Amino acid sequence: MTSLLRPALVLFALLAALTGLLYPLAVTGAARAAFPDQAAGSLVERDGRVVGSRLIGQNFTDPGHFWGRPSATAPTPYNAAASGGSNLGPSNPALVEAVRGRIAALRAAGADPMAAVPVDLVTASASGLDPHISPAAARYQIGRVARARGLPPERVAALVERHTEAPWAGFLGTPRVDVLALNLALDATR
Repeated sequence: MTSLLRPALVLFALLAALTGLLYPLAVTGAARAAFPDQAAGSLVERDGRVVGSRLIGQNFTDPGHFWGRPSATAPTPYNAAASGGSNLGPSNPALVEAVRGRIAALRAAGADPMAAVPVDLVTASASGLDPHISPAAARYQIGRVARARGLPPERVAALVERHTEAPWAGFLGTPRVDVLALNLALDATR
């Protein structure tokens, strides 16, 4: 029995060290060498302080900031440790009620009650962490943000246009707006 158990345990220890320690360290080292910013979390700094990540949305609720997509993560919005959607289908009464509540909150915050609400402002992404909104969702919020900050809407609209990213390589994906970058630019505007 010992003649079978000892080689099995040695092989287990070697494979555990190789796949559980050496391989992850090698991949992490290669990623940090080739893509240092992405491997470190794509962090955004302002005045030497980390204020967020380009990969994870944030819960902006102040009327003077642009709001991102709703987050379905628990126990708090945009919890990267709990990435995932709500898994509620379009005919689920809970989703319908949540969307109605989000529309009411947007309108109560000062949005045009007659304007169509962009879908990405009332539905969460599959990960619940999406840091981007559509240009339509950003334009929908210009009036509220401009009023809250006492800025001309044209100035806020120009910021939205400057922070609208084109599809990758010009044709992959759709135009999008990074909410954190837009809000940081807005905060720098006086």
